[in-house]
Amino acid sequence: MAGKTKVKTTGRQRSEFIWGWLFILPTVIGLIVLNIIPIFQTIYQSFFKTGDFGRGNIFVGLENYQKVFADKEIWQALLNTFKYAIVEVPFSIIIALVLAVFLNRKMIGRSVYRTIIFLPMVAAPAAVAMVWRWLFNSDFGLINNLFHLHTKWISDPRIAVFSIAVIGIWSIIGYNMVLFISGLQEIPHDYYEAAEIDGATGIKCFFNITVPLLSPTIFFVMITRIIGALQVFDLIYMVMDKTNPALNKTQSLVFLFYKYTFTNKNIGYGSTIVILLLVITLIITAIQMTAQKKWVFYN
Repeated sequence: MAGKTKVKTTGRQRSEFIWGWLFILPTVIGLIVLNIIPIFQTIYQSFFKTGDFGRGNIFVGLENYQKVFADKEIWQALLNTFKYAIVEVPFSIIIALVLAVFLNRKMIGRSVYRTIIFLPMVAAPAAVAMVWRWLFNSDFGLINNLFHLHTKWISDPRIAVFSIAVIGIWSIIGYNMVLFISGLQEIPHDYYEAAEIDGATGIKCFFNITVPLLSPTIFFVMITRIIGALQVFDLIYMVMDKTNPALNKTQSLVFLFYKYTFTNKNIGYGSTIVILLLVITLIITAIQMTAQKKWVFYN
């Protein structure tokens, strides 16, 4: 039986292999140090309880997980997170898609409009929070004075989380719009020309050509926005203060993670909250990856 002939590697191939690894090495190191290692550290810490005065770790096994599932504050935070995501994700996608279709056409000042809409994405979160706290102020806020209302936008437990979701929508539509414009520019104009010859209207072209061919971009934006919405923290932290009566109805899981880890110095319980959020995110992502086979069309 003839033995297998070994393929000799040339010096150029070895050089390309080495240089390829050298180029990706900084990214690989960053991924391991900043992502992989912290994940395992978090899982490890979730089985411990921080000792008195924040010193030392006490092994408690599954006690933190049992406590999480019995903690009403955790379930309330999970409900708040879902409320935020249910409002922020669909509206930010729909509004951004409409703006992208409108601003993808040839028009005067198109670049200016794109820049204005994208500006909230690059604005400092602290500045955004300050502006919207003033807009939502129940006594002298611009929104109440402009529409002659007396609504307590961020202090009413019934609507506070939805008010924060409005800020999230305003902040992210510019980024989503840029992604959609990029996807729209990849659609061949031949499809639209053929549809016009057949007498199709703009609405029919949108739902029968634009949406199906843009579905990969829509899926990418949707899956990244759901993950981002589940991790909402900065808006809640900067808009809501500790004395706000609606704080309990707006704090998210990441907000509780921050509170238990950095304020209460209970790193183990905070890590358990993060693991819970990670599992929920993985489940939702898996469902999306399965469902996308039915409505996402790849060229």
